[in-house]
Amino acid sequence: MRFTDEKLIEVEAIINRYPDGKHKSALLPILHLAQEEFGGWLDVPVMDYVAHILKIEPIEVYEVASFYSMYNLKPVGKYMFEVCQTGPCMINGSDDIIAYIKEKLNINVGETTADGMFTLKTVECLGACGYAPLMQLGKHYKEHLTKEKVDTIIEACRAKAN
Repeated sequence: MRFTDEKLIEVEAIINRYPDGKHKSALLPILHLAQEEFGGWLDVPVMDYVAHILKIEPIEVYEVASFYSMYNLKPVGKYMFEVCQTGPCMINGSDDIIAYIKEKLNINVGETTADGMFTLKTVECLGACGYAPLMQLGKHYKEHLTKEKVDTIIEACRAKAN
């Protein structure tokens, strides 16, 4: 396993943003690149590779990757529904939305549909409480969620995949 030459140039640029001796500061953005490059998740060999690049201990990478919800430690679907479950979203019905998605896709939180299309994940605050309940889908927020909006989102993802 190895980053492409193009990604290695990007990795070097990220590392060079930081002063000598502070290369560990590049860990978060390099983990993002690794997750993107190696299938959408970070398995142990990928994290070991990142540790090798940054000349840090593998445990330092594992600690960070397992702490942040933006990193996936197991394979995920093509579309990941990251539903906010903090106070304002819960007050506005995120629990109902999570339950509906579980029922609709026949998966539990942290699982992926049998066809590999969808993963359901709960996350802490997405920082858009005024639009609750909401979820992140890729780089986009889906706001003021209802069961009907969830149905539309699922249908749009399926149509896009075909």
